Amino acid sequence: MLQTLLTPAGEHLPETPWTCYPRPQFRRESYHNLNGRWDFAVTDGDTPPEAFPREILVPFCPESTLSGIGTHFAEGASLWYRRRFTLPEGFVKDRVVLHIGAADQLLDAWCNGVPVGSHAGGYEAMTFDLTDALRPGENELLCRVRDDLRSTVLPYGKQVQQRGGMWYTPVSGIWQTVWLESLPPHAVAGLTIHADDTRAILDTGDATQQGTVTVQTPRGPLTVPLQGGKATVQPQAPRLWSPDDPYLYEFVLETPTDRVESYFALRRLSIERAGDHPRLCLNGKPFFFHGVLDQGYYSDGLFTPAGPEEYERDIRTMKALGFNTLRKHIKVEPEVYYTLCDRLGMVVFQDMVNNGDYAYWRDTVWPTLRFQRRRSDARMHRDPAARQAFLAGMEATVRGLYNHPCICYWTIFNEGWGQFESSAAYAKLKALDDSRFVDTTSGWFRGGDTDIDSRHIYYGPWTLRAGEKPLVLSEFGGCCLAVEGHRFNPDKSYGYSTSRTPQELQQALDRLYTQKVLPAVAKGLCGAIYTQLSDVEDEINGLLTYDRRVLKPDTAAMQALAGRLQTAFAASCTGKESPYAHAK
Repeated sequence: MLQTLLTPAGEHLPETPWTCYPRPQFRRESYHNLNGRWDFAVTDGDTPPEAFPREILVPFCPESTLSGIGTHFAEGASLWYRRRFTLPEGFVKDRVVLHIGAADQLLDAWCNGVPVGSHAGGYEAMTFDLTDALRPGENELLCRVRDDLRSTVLPYGKQVQQRGGMWYTPVSGIWQTVWLESLPPHAVAGLTIHADDTRAILDTGDATQQGTVTVQTPRGPLTVPLQGGKATVQPQAPRLWSPDDPYLYEFVLETPTDRVESYFALRRLSIERAGDHPRLCLNGKPFFFHGVLDQGYYSDGLFTPAGPEEYERDIRTMKALGFNTLRKHIKVEPEVYYTLCDRLGMVVFQDMVNNGDYAYWRDTVWPTLRFQRRRSDARMHRDPAARQAFLAGMEATVRGLYNHPCICYWTIFNEGWGQFESSAAYAKLKALDDSRFVDTTSGWFRGGDTDIDSRHIYYGPWTLRAGEKPLVLSEFGGCCLAVEGHRFNPDKSYGYSTSRTPQELQQALDRLYTQKVLPAVAKGLCGAIYTQLSDVEDEINGLLTYDRRVLKPDTAAMQALAGRLQTAFAASCTGKESPYAHAK
């Protein structure tokens, strides 16, 4: 029998959850949160219901415990959300816009019966102008969300109709913060930050914008002009961002009508040779990305944790174990997550969200057995609508997260799932962002252009040696430990090895890193992503339980392993033989 598990934050859920400002890198004073209890109804058609018999707690999906619903409705059903609101006195400056962080997958919105917009895609933010539909006093907002997993066109990630194993409970409806903002006349429409290790170029995208940018630096405030919509900030003695020193330059951008607060970091990514191997470098120095796979699922909120403190707890816990990287796996989080990684000093490897059909033998078994062979993917997953939807989702992900310095690495395709014309996808992503590493085909089917030689190993021999590309072990491990009382599904488990006690688990981790990873580091390995941060439903291979209440490994032992990894990596980069090169 499946168990209801609450995270620590889920036990003390406020009446209005997620009240933190949802767009931390583009902040205005104007902010009216609409999270909380909404009227909720489900129909099988497009006509709004006459009655709303239930309530749902936004921003949690109806499948989650925290939503108050706990049900997945029929594929293609219409989920109706209704909320009445009155704008605070003095709120309206010029235009009033509605923001919805994300809704899975198709959303239509009305204000006072007037259509205000639609959106397709389950992982992107959307904005609708309500100004002309508003009236004095009370207003009514109505949203319809439809989701249909019978279609694999739109990106859907790890969701399936029948969850189990490495596939998870489906998510539908609104799952991120809903809020209102009032824009001033001639508002700053957006901000793109191009930064390296010497300067940051701030671009509003509007050549008519004039004003100033005031930056807080270690040497005091620095004010530069905003001219033609752009400002260049070049601090003296720049303080560079890294996991050990995640320094952020806070700034205020002011125009005659608008004021926006934001931040940037100075850091540079490059590929250079050291110790006779290609290396991934941060700020000109080889850097070993010691990371864990992060699925972004929570036992009580599914896609959405009870509050941002759960994100922060995950990040701090992994840093305490010695990790410096999280691979955000086939999911895009609310922007608050990435800001926490920026501020706390956690590198993010960001996956694109898969779509297209998945076949176990075609996409997993065959390439696992034959992954060393190069194979063309030009004729794989040929549905033109699915291809277009994937590329549109990739572009939205890159544009939406571009300004976050924590993101150092994009992953396009994972293990052949949905993969097609990977060299063309690589070229498209590089045209969007040439400042980060791109892992085109994580796992196998390594036939296209890529920055990374990316491998997954769960079974079989470890034949890892760097070649022409930097070598990253982008998935491995999966050691299991069941913690009774903290299992979502006590009747079934999924993972890649079994330990009976925390001591046995730690021994398994020690063997894995000592006998497998450390020798590969001596042969040019630049990063390793352990599976995984937490248990997820049937999977019990997490370092944390699904409810985030039990940490399975020993913190001191994990820190010691991290230290050995970094020592071995430093020796490898200097051409010296690591003491762990021939570990048994």
